[in-house]
Amino acid sequence: MTDINDIIKREVNPFDMINLKPTNFWAEEQDSKLMVESIHKNAIIEIEGLLDLVGKDHRSRTVLLAGESGSGKSYLLGRLKRTLNPKAFFAYILCNWPDSSNIWRHILRRTVDSLIQVPEGEKESQLMLWLKSLTAFTRSDIKQRIFNDNFWEALQSNRQKFIKHLKDSYKKAGIYNPDIFFGVLHDLANPELYDLACEWLRGDDLNEDSMKEIKVKTCIDTEDAAKNILANFGRISTQTQPIVLCFDNLDTMPQLPEGFLDIQPFFNVNTTIHGDNLKNFLVIISVITNTLKRHFDRILPADKAGIHKTIQLKPITIEQAEALWAYQLQPLHQLANPRPESPIFPLNREILEKTYPGGKTMPRNALTLGRDEYQKYKGSLLDEKPKPEPVTIQIKVTTPDEKTIPKPIIIVPPRHQDNQDTIQAEFQLLWQHEYTKSQGKITKISLLSSPDLIQMLQQSISTLKIQGVKSKLLSGKYASYSLSYQHPTNRQKLGIVWTEDSNMTSFYHVMNACQIVIQKNLCQTMHLIRAGDLGKPNLAGNQLYRQIFTNTNHVHIKPSLSSIHYLATYQSLVNSAKSQELVIGGKTINLQRLETLINESEILNQCTLLQDLDIVAKSNRKSETNGKEGKDLRPVKNFLLNLVKTQAFMGLPTLISQAVNQFPDVKESEIRSLIEQLCQEDKVKIVNPDEKPEAQSICLVLHK
Repeated sequence: MTDINDIIKREVNPFDMINLKPTNFWAEEQDSKLMVESIHKNAIIEIEGLLDLVGKDHRSRTVLLAGESGSGKSYLLGRLKRTLNPKAFFAYILCNWPDSSNIWRHILRRTVDSLIQVPEGEKESQLMLWLKSLTAFTRSDIKQRIFNDNFWEALQSNRQKFIKHLKDSYKKAGIYNPDIFFGVLHDLANPELYDLACEWLRGDDLNEDSMKEIKVKTCIDTEDAAKNILANFGRISTQTQPIVLCFDNLDTMPQLPEGFLDIQPFFNVNTTIHGDNLKNFLVIISVITNTLKRHFDRILPADKAGIHKTIQLKPITIEQAEALWAYQLQPLHQLANPRPESPIFPLNREILEKTYPGGKTMPRNALTLGRDEYQKYKGSLLDEKPKPEPVTIQIKVTTPDEKTIPKPIIIVPPRHQDNQDTIQAEFQLLWQHEYTKSQGKITKISLLSSPDLIQMLQQSISTLKIQGVKSKLLSGKYASYSLSYQHPTNRQKLGIVWTEDSNMTSFYHVMNACQIVIQKNLCQTMHLIRAGDLGKPNLAGNQLYRQIFTNTNHVHIKPSLSSIHYLATYQSLVNSAKSQELVIGGKTINLQRLETLINESEILNQCTLLQDLDIVAKSNRKSETNGKEGKDLRPVKNFLLNLVKTQAFMGLPTLISQAVNQFPDVKESEIRSLIEQLCQEDKVKIVNPDEKPEAQSICLVLHK
């Protein structure tokens, strides 16, 4: 017999495990437990209908998906991908381009990033599935006439025949740079060249040796080239599945000086997709209803005509909210013997009806309410002392006319509420979760473009209250690679240029732009951030680099990959805050509040790149190694303490298993040792130390 109340006391609040923020549906697998088929069912039916039309006539279409904050827009995009991936290829595009002058390049990069993902149940990437499904490779009459049964294998081994075959097959489609484009598609089929081909398609500035390997002379370095390469994908795939471009969170796009979003260039893109006859795309634009209303009059009438359907997400019913609760609580119920009679125990329908008397709410609101009510119930189980009754006392109140009137005041003993320490603990748990995701997504710095990197750095610097932060210190083509700011103490103007382009010609031009800035005295000290190589000593770019950064006050910094993870993690939270999708402690966190939490926690102080830039002080703390030299266990120890803070009380085995899941490289013995340290430091305590380890519980030590 395992009583459900004992399970509730020892386990983590199941609603705490929900990530109430938007996510890239390729970067993070959605929790199928949140699937309630009836929620937004009509929206899915309408979008699937549009997708079917694109599949039939290959005319691109656009649907505007509008909903209130917390209505489940980002989750719906993931559900569409999961449901409709068998009949379409899906690309997730967050609208956080650094500036609108490189919007097509941003879209192309994110599209290819999505196409190289492997769909559920498949063994090859979307990109290879798309390539092999082209009619040039599937029509049986062509196969028999040219290569018989060895058609695909023969094409792979003969590059020129591959290119000619595709040019003949799609000569009426108007392919942009067909020899180069089809040649790169050929190299996708070569495992040794696949990565280089993908890098070229996404717009990376490859070095000369890499370009020779895939037989190209130039990279995709203009907006027009990026637009036309994207168009190529649609033009040659009209006999295969459509490509769905999911644009999420318009609130993350650049802002104009007057505070409005720079939304017109984005709608220019949508109009171009239709006006320039980019075929076989279904464009889905996800936007907060209030953002759409605020900017609707700023969209040109011709661009509004490019929106074929607007779908407004509706609130969910009490029954649907109940179903969400039941899915979250089901794993706990399965541990109990006997099972609770109600599928939403310890919650009840009356809570929903009282909180939402109109019978409607948003999915996020329902989940947040479930979290809070569950935690209240758990708190009542932990309160072993009888609850004090309200006390009625009499006081005298003096009114302006000097009459004394006895008046009763009811004093109710305060309930436990989330204090600032608990909020900070929950924030740090969320940070660790996002940081782990960043580590999984970003395995090398070159996966990010230089404008993306400088944007992430600028966001972090601005949050740390550094004055005078301005973008585009350089002028010309590489302006978006740079920024400037004031030194926090001596007020000098400092410059930063970040370039990871491997092409040495590009590197020379960046160095030349740096030299012009220095000659014009536009900054006192220039910082070059670059992890990549600097080219051979005889190259002009290398020579100019040495002239600027050798034996001068200008500095070259090589960033660590962990620094990128810090910057990327913070950017992810910034995007969520801008989109009104960041929830901590049951409350939606805006950008200003996020900045406060970041500065209070001093998390960014651990970023070595910010330390090297002298923006934050270098840490002198030594790693807690637990007997292992060089192994930093501080994040693990902080995770353990923060989890206990947010739960107040939990089973020791649950705490250990949560830490193992979060830090798979850390041994269970090391985790137990860290828990012992926390006990010795009088921060947590084992409630029942005489019990067997599997039955022990742990709680937070409260200090007055």
